[in-house]
Amino acid sequence: MSKSDRIDVYFIAGGKYHNIDYARLEIMKLLAEQSQIKVRVSEDFSDIDAICASDFLITYTCDIIPTAEQTERLCDYMRSGKKWFALHGTNSILRFLTKEDGSFTVECPEENKPFMEMLGSQFMAHPPIQEYQVQATEPDHPLVKDIPTFTVDDELYLCEFHGEYQTLLHTEWSEPVEEFLSDSWMKEDAIQPVLYIHPYGKGQVLYLTLGHCRGKYDMQPLIEEYPAPEHGAWKTEEFYELLRRGIAWAMTDETQTDS
Repeated sequence: MSKSDRIDVYFIAGGKYHNIDYARLEIMKLLAEQSQIKVRVSEDFSDIDAICASDFLITYTCDIIPTAEQTERLCDYMRSGKKWFALHGTNSILRFLTKEDGSFTVECPEENKPFMEMLGSQFMAHPPIQEYQVQATEPDHPLVKDIPTFTVDDELYLCEFHGEYQTLLHTEWSEPVEEFLSDSWMKEDAIQPVLYIHPYGKGQVLYLTLGHCRGKYDMQPLIEEYPAPEHGAWKTEEFYELLRRGIAWAMTDETQTDS
């Protein structure tokens, strides 16, 4: 029996140090706005058969990395012409290391390079959460057209990039970050991509780095109770509009990189 015009979506929401429940609920509400979509939800990449049977993939994760076998299947899935809307910490690998004074520093080891090459980037650092401006790099591109420059109080993701990518939104940052070991993200200019499209085989990844959120218990066991909730870009209308446009982009069969 044909599935008619149904679009099967696999949504992975899981990981560390974030209020995954909040992000999962908000994204599910946006997916529910589309009557064609039927969603399957998981915390990781373990059901790789179901992932590869889906029409597109959406992920909101932190430090959730597929196995080598799962990565190989994902690579084949994307090369075949699929789309992946990747959010926030999907490209992160985190190792908290204790210093002699009892404080922490964070290492972001390059342990699954094929996975990061598929995503087009790997998270390497972020400065302390603070306000920063996000602006259009390609203002005529349909994914960002008519979205004005806006301010977020979010994690400013600093990434090492792999392969070809088209930056649609960016911010600026050029200072070292003391809390993280890596400075491999540093470059001559201060432009840091916030939203980009990365081609992979016949498929494409749309990556949006915004979307930090954290609740009272999300830093356990490092911190027993986090002092105040954080909702980052979720407090802005612009972020929700970007999420809606990203979902609409993933629902189409067309690939689009030019403005």
